[in-house]
Amino acid sequence: MTEFVSFPKIARYSRNVVVTEKIDGTNAQVFIGEDGEFLTGSRNRWITPEDDNYGFSRWAHEHKDELLTLGPGRHFGEWWGNGIQRGYGLPSGDKRFSLFNVSRWCLHGQEPVGSQQVLPPCVGLVPLLWSGSLDELRVDAILADLHQNGSRAVPGYFSPEGLVIFHSAANICFKKTLVKDDGKGNA
Repeated sequence: MTEFVSFPKIARYSRNVVVTEKIDGTNAQVFIGEDGEFLTGSRNRWITPEDDNYGFSRWAHEHKDELLTLGPGRHFGEWWGNGIQRGYGLPSGDKRFSLFNVSRWCLHGQEPVGSQQVLPPCVGLVPLLWSGSLDELRVDAILADLHQNGSRAVPGYFSPEGLVIFHSAANICFKKTLVKDDGKGNA
């Protein structure tokens, strides 16, 4: 007999969205197992200091003790800076790891809001640009502000990539770029 496949639950449209700056770097993750296992990854594969992606795994292993304070789970972010994609005008060797989940974390030295946890000093966050109901979202206005005022990740850098819009109820992200938003291929 053919296996039954149920129709997926439909997320409510009028729910919270979080808009962050889309940083042009390379996707990275730190995996911390319940047993303390420590792995690093790119978008598509596990990486090691010997088989690396722009030096992320080497950096992560050098900061392993700090990164372990993130706790068990998969911690996704962007590895970006000098020598990676746009570079953001950063000096030689200046690379940064910024996590995507701005609702869960706050930067080291900042006061947590609600249930936020504080990041270790070696980890950043992608800049939060807007948060609220999808009904009130004005993507064009947020993009225009980013275009006019430049990157929030590196103030004074006037070639930011764009936005990421995270819809909390659907648990899905959308991107909107300032240049070539019609996409490359089917991505």
